[in-house]
Amino acid sequence: MGYAYDVQGAKTETGISGATNASWTGDLWQTGGAATWLGGSYDPETNLIYFGTGNPAPWNSHLRPGDNLYSCSTLALDPETGKIVWSYQNTPNDGWDFDGVNEFVTFDYTGKDGRKVRAGGKADRNGFFYVNDAKTGKLLNAFPFVNKVTWASSIDLKSGRPVFVSENRPGVPELASESKKGKSVLAAPSFLGGKNQQPMAYSPDTGLFYVPANEWAMEIWNEPIAYKKGAAYLGAGFTIKPLNEDYIGVLRAIDPTSGKVVWEAKNYAPLWGGVLATKGGLVFHGTPEGFIKAYDAKTGKELWKHQTGSGVVAPPVTWMQDGVQYIAVVSGWGGAVPLWGGEVAKRVNYLDQGGMVWVFKLFEER
Repeated sequence: MGYAYDVQGAKTETGISGATNASWTGDLWQTGGAATWLGGSYDPETNLIYFGTGNPAPWNSHLRPGDNLYSCSTLALDPETGKIVWSYQNTPNDGWDFDGVNEFVTFDYTGKDGRKVRAGGKADRNGFFYVNDAKTGKLLNAFPFVNKVTWASSIDLKSGRPVFVSENRPGVPELASESKKGKSVLAAPSFLGGKNQQPMAYSPDTGLFYVPANEWAMEIWNEPIAYKKGAAYLGAGFTIKPLNEDYIGVLRAIDPTSGKVVWEAKNYAPLWGGVLATKGGLVFHGTPEGFIKAYDAKTGKELWKHQTGSGVVAPPVTWMQDGVQYIAVVSGWGGAVPLWGGEVAKRVNYLDQGGMVWVFKLFEER
């Protein structure tokens, strides 16, 4: 028998998913989603595998009262047995399609009290950055990493739970007018996330996380829905809206202890590609406009850029060969933004499609 920790940190015996209907009333848990659609990670120091889980379904949260464990969560698994060692739920009873699949990056965390802990950082789609004890799941810190978050006012560090803003949850369609739509709300971030699938990076040298964030919102409402195998199971409608005229994407260097943004680099279109931090003090990332860029990891000064001809969705990678360091990135625009972006799609629909691998050689100035 393994153990799981609920969002209050209470330790409970569990087999795979705990007591039936404890947090999913009725039968909706049978079609409830929560898939792990991003890869997990392994930390040899804790000997644990970490996965993030997706949103519960349908999006209409009023149909499934309760926390809906283990959706929108970080799970730590025993690699030998597959049992859940601990879990932490980032968005209980998710009503905005925030998911919780974002990567859990382990690092040595020094708290405000000076105590060092093996921890993990997660920039969740819901707009909050979380720091959890990597061994136990205990919440150590949580703060917004985007400028506008409407669904919760904060994360209570004692209970681990969000402080919900009840009026910013989409309304119940059953109580709506003849249109059968529930009350529409403007929610930020949008369901595309304060950060989506694009991985962030961490530098042990600077102690900073480099987060490819996006500042956008959505108008969202609930609609009546019935489950049909193989069909989309939303029960909601939405439109995506930019929050600023001059930028959506913003690469942010974030201190996980203070929660402060040390530096940021804004981008007109959304950032949809991952980040690479190197031992040499550089941070690389790509943009939908086709550039791969390099920044000073400490100051954020842009040091170099190159136009690849198509938007960059992939994260850059690096390796050494015969004493020379190389950087490579795949260029080829696509993904969710042009499909679901609404007004945002106008900022990227002119981009050329592509499919190329670019390789660059680093050298020292003489």
